[in-house]
Amino acid sequence: MILVMLTVAMIILALAMLACLFRLLKGPTRSDRVAALDTIGIHVLAMITVFSMLLDTQDFIEVILVIGILTFIGTTALARYIERGAVIEDGGNPNDR
Repeated sequence: MILVMLTVAMIILALAMLACLFRLLKGPTRSDRVAALDTIGIHVLAMITVFSMLLDTQDFIEVILVIGILTFIGTTALARYIERGAVIEDGGNPNDR
């Protein structure tokens, strides 16, 4: 029974990822594309988790953590780029300090 539920979860996650991929490609604004990319990262993380449960192993915990951290950093960097036009500021004019 649990095997069927986990398989259904994988199918639902794959369909949700396809919907996010559509939004990533067709998004009218950059904000929509960033949100879709973040959601795809979360779906990948969830799929690896379900796959780990299917295999009944804990070997993927480090991979899940790394993907979570990279998704957060990537979303933060893209949001900062959209807001300010640069991810890392150069410090501006030295006379302004």
